[in-house]
Amino acid sequence: MEYRKFEVVSEFEPAGDQPQAIESLAEGIENGLRGQILLGVTGSGKTYTMAKVVEKINKPTLVLAHNKTLAAQLYSEFKSFFPNNSVEYFVSYYDYYQPEAYVPGPDLYIEKDSSINDEIDKMRHSATAALSERSDVLIVASVSCIYGLGSPIDYENMVLSLRPGMTKDRDEIIRRLVDMQYERNEVDFRRGTFRVRGDVVEIFPASSAEHAVRIELYGDEIERIVETTAITGDAVASLRHVSIYPASHYVTAPENMSNALVTIQEELDEAIEKLRQEGKLLEAQRLLQRTNYDIEIMREMGYCKGIENYTRHINRTAAGDAPYTLLDYFPDDYLLIVDESHVTLPQVRGMFGGDFSRKKNLVDYGFRLPSAYDNRPLNFQEFEERIHQVVYVSATPAVYERDNSQNIVEQIVRPTGLIDPSIEVVPTTGQIDHLIGKLNEVAKAGEKALVTTLTKRMAEDLTKYIAQAGVSATYLHSEIDTVERVKIINDLRSGVYDVIVGINLLREGLDIPEVSLVAILDADKQGFLRNTTSLIQTIGRASRHLNGKVIMYADVVTESMRTAIDETDRRRAKQQAYNEEHSIVPKGVVKEIRHGIENLIKEDEETYHTAKGTRKKSSIMQTPQEVMASLEKEMKKAAKELDFERAAMLRDRIANIKGQLNE
Repeated sequence: MEYRKFEVVSEFEPAGDQPQAIESLAEGIENGLRGQILLGVTGSGKTYTMAKVVEKINKPTLVLAHNKTLAAQLYSEFKSFFPNNSVEYFVSYYDYYQPEAYVPGPDLYIEKDSSINDEIDKMRHSATAALSERSDVLIVASVSCIYGLGSPIDYENMVLSLRPGMTKDRDEIIRRLVDMQYERNEVDFRRGTFRVRGDVVEIFPASSAEHAVRIELYGDEIERIVETTAITGDAVASLRHVSIYPASHYVTAPENMSNALVTIQEELDEAIEKLRQEGKLLEAQRLLQRTNYDIEIMREMGYCKGIENYTRHINRTAAGDAPYTLLDYFPDDYLLIVDESHVTLPQVRGMFGGDFSRKKNLVDYGFRLPSAYDNRPLNFQEFEERIHQVVYVSATPAVYERDNSQNIVEQIVRPTGLIDPSIEVVPTTGQIDHLIGKLNEVAKAGEKALVTTLTKRMAEDLTKYIAQAGVSATYLHSEIDTVERVKIINDLRSGVYDVIVGINLLREGLDIPEVSLVAILDADKQGFLRNTTSLIQTIGRASRHLNGKVIMYADVVTESMRTAIDETDRRRAKQQAYNEEHSIVPKGVVKEIRHGIENLIKEDEETYHTAKGTRKKSSIMQTPQEVMASLEKEMKKAAKELDFERAAMLRDRIANIKGQLNE
């Protein structure tokens, strides 16, 4: 393994609370503290702080996020901070995934169906390969990283290491590549394949995006190893050594696969006998046919569809043992960073139960062997056992994080000098008229507002009332699709609307710097949307504006309200004192408005017509099929660039056009 040091490259220097946060967290890690919290408010530069901590402690690091989009954003940020280090991305590689399931009532079997994103699959292989090759590795992952993966020991043992001058028979190299799940393909040379031309073997590694490896032999000796461009075959560099990593994380040595087939057969015999004793003859016959087919395919090919259901046998573990996951590929002293821990940890905690309930029907009705239970995510206790040292990052850490941390570091003072918004509690009597007055003030100042309600019906009715009062407004709730949702946000920022009314405005994508007012209706109605965490997060939506203000409409001040208000006042006092002491003038946040779906379509059409030079720049001249083809091209490009929000918008737009054509 190559030893390298992390190095942050940035034009910024730590400011505000960042210097003390960096020192305190790094010192805690060096002193062996198992758990710490970075309590960072919105806009305080938490990602930069964590990058500087990683630079100081210099350990392989796993950053855990609660969804793909947030993970992609963090990956991009860390990649910019560590341009000379290995920053990797590990999320579920499915663009679409329908898990295998069985519904007993209607006797409905749902076969597994999926669409794998080749670019993300490549990045997953790149991540695990990097952990074997070097020490300066930071991997940004979604919670899917706690799902079962092949054995890291088998994965490393199957690596094919080659050097010029090494005695290696060509056929031996080919056999090893086949054992590593590489496919021989002389025509379609793509990632995870190899081709043979006389004494030259060309390999397209599973972890590579565009470069292949050419092995040139002279007899049984490797004469030269060249890195090439896969498309053109042009030489890029001569290599003194190359390591080819397996094309699948479920790879194992041939002898291990042979032993696995024996134990699978033994389990099958036991399961068949048990089902027959219970009088489940149909289930027994179904299980016999399906499993025998899988055994035969694995014997011939070393792989089968759904091979992950046999990982217990392949990995040689006992029933009930925790599966191998990405966490097992890290060294024992790695650092875990859990971003937005108040959301991420509950997701980790809930994944095991959902997976088990789905598998139970498959096993009970003869679709899978009982060992399929062991193809699962980690349960929460197993996840905890694999934590060496962890930093929980959140503006509102939950009780679990506080109980399991020995050091809580606050990052309240922002580098920009912005302070948290002021909070006013207003009685509900006449609240709508009061709200209209405030919204008019915001609109006249050229600023924006967010209003939260408790129900969809109220959001829609209130939007109509506000619009009738002369304030441009729209509503946002879960039934609005991705395309329309992003368009609404961009319309607010660009001035089409002055107000968005919604139910849960905590969802991703609503950090809008133009928002100076957040109004919370029914703030005293206790529940999920009005608990302390939700209130503090909602208050944070106004924290990016110089004139940020929050109005809570309530007849009583609940405990949740009081806690949120007191916490916000405490933060404001600290931020103001720091600004006065250091003579800092607060600066508002400037955030670029991203193109909406309509603008993307317009740009694509104009490019198309300019290139052809035969049509006017008008969407009227394009057929729906041409529009869909253009959108699909952009969707694939966006997915490759990890811009999943844009890809989702384009996907929804394509679906809408298809629906209209079908109608």
